Amino acid sequence: MLIGGGGHALVVAEAARAAGRAIAGVFDDRSDAPAITRLGLPRMGPLRGAPEAGPWVVCVGDLRVRMELLAAMGTGSAAAAVVHPSAVVSPSATLGAGVFVGPRAVVHSFAKVEAHAIVNTGAIVEHDCVIGVGTHVAPGAIVAGSANVGSGCLLGVGCRVLPRVAIGDGCTVGAGAVVVKVLAAGSRVVGVPARAL
Repeated sequence: MLIGGGGHALVVAEAARAAGRAIAGVFDDRSDAPAITRLGLPRMGPLRGAPEAGPWVVCVGDLRVRMELLAAMGTGSAAAAVVHPSAVVSPSATLGAGVFVGPRAVVHSFAKVEAHAIVNTGAIVEHDCVIGVGTHVAPGAIVAGSANVGSGCLLGVGCRVLPRVAIGDGCTVGAGAVVVKVLAAGSRVVGVPARAL
């Protein structure tokens, strides 16, 4: 089951189908959500009406809404991880419940991607990194070796996080930014090198 039927749901649904998984339907407030109209999936109820039993995947790209849903639903094992067949995930990497790893994304040796995180199209999570609960690593972003990214973060399209850098919970890193030093929780940064907004 897909929780959310917008654009991110289209990507998750296609990845799940490419991996040979069936999709029962979509929970969304709109009956005209793209996963319903474009993919012909049945609407199973409102966005916040999903059952506790799974398997389900939260397919909401908006980080604030995503984190609200996860707080309400929990991050338990009823969630299914979806890995696109073209993604590369090291056998020593750990993926939590509900994780999405997109097309051509890479999760390297001993990396840990915690529950409900997104490693989107072409993103790279290098060796020994930790990606926190619900964090979104946007398309083309690179998290270099031994970096630690907190929960509820958004790493923008094409950004770079240098090796061994720690990013606190709830941070936003702008598209194309290069993070060269520790970011305190709740930081919002842009630029090269990344600086506070």
